Amino acid sequence: MYQDNLHHWQHTHAFDQDRKLPGETRTIIVIAITSSMMVVEIATGYIFGSMALLADGLHMASHAAALTINAFAYTYARRHAHDAQYSFGTGKVNALGGFTGAVLLAVFALIMAWESIDRIIYPIEIVFNQAIFVAVLGLIVNGASVFILGHHHDHHHEHNGQHPQNHDRHEDHGHEQHNHDHNLKAAYLHVLADALTSLLAIFALLAAKYVGLMWMDPLMGIVGALLVSRWSLGLLRSTSAVLLDKQGPEHIRTRIKQSIEHDHNRVADLHLWSIGPDIYSVIVSVVAHDPQPPEHYKASIPSNLGLAHVTVEVHRCNEKRTDHAR
Repeated sequence: MYQDNLHHWQHTHAFDQDRKLPGETRTIIVIAITSSMMVVEIATGYIFGSMALLADGLHMASHAAALTINAFAYTYARRHAHDAQYSFGTGKVNALGGFTGAVLLAVFALIMAWESIDRIIYPIEIVFNQAIFVAVLGLIVNGASVFILGHHHDHHHEHNGQHPQNHDRHEDHGHEQHNHDHNLKAAYLHVLADALTSLLAIFALLAAKYVGLMWMDPLMGIVGALLVSRWSLGLLRSTSAVLLDKQGPEHIRTRIKQSIEHDHNRVADLHLWSIGPDIYSVIVSVVAHDPQPPEHYKASIPSNLGLAHVTVEVHRCNEKRTDHAR
């Protein structure tokens, strides 16, 4: 008898992670563009005997590898979205991909700084014309990649919730949804770092060629390394918070408490954590003099907070109410 009615209380834990996100297609396009430019730079580096071009080509190869990891994260999350072994779906694969990308960014920054310091101590001859030409070409390609990924301008409105608490969560948080795609942000920062490197290289090469400031080339490398390090630390901070189940946003916790704490109800304990891009799970412990079924408190929680999995436990307060009780 119970088995026939269990479907009323059961639901999938995919939480829309089985959908192909726009960031996946964009990342694959950028991988193709970056890989093509990488081949050009490595080939011309060998042909013209330019270490600068060869180094930049190898640098783009590292970013192509990082972008491939980001693409793999999208594909893995989508294909395993219905795997029952993942208690809350595969949403955190997104954060894991972003965390991995951030680590690679940090490694890249260290390599940039090391090579720049090495060139200050041991200057090398630069083939200016070829290096400037390929640097400009690289800037154009990287600029196109930044435009394609353009993670600040995408909105995921075509979203179909799979849980009553998740139906219209994008009414207020459509923009936040995309900002919290850590995997896409990692890919975006990689191509942005490429564009920055090309821009600084052009500036340094022009200064060295026409003004004789040979030290500008390694100096710009150090400046670029510092900026990339800052991006990496920011992404590491945000993704590690998701992976370590840090408490969710304060404004969401406040709204949950406000929606429950009436008629002498009190929230004794609340755990809110991210299980995907702008998707949260929450466990609420409610203490009440006149306890109601958990469904009563679930229904009082706003449905646009991005809560995909809500658990409510109710306890009876045995203390005698007074006229001053709130």
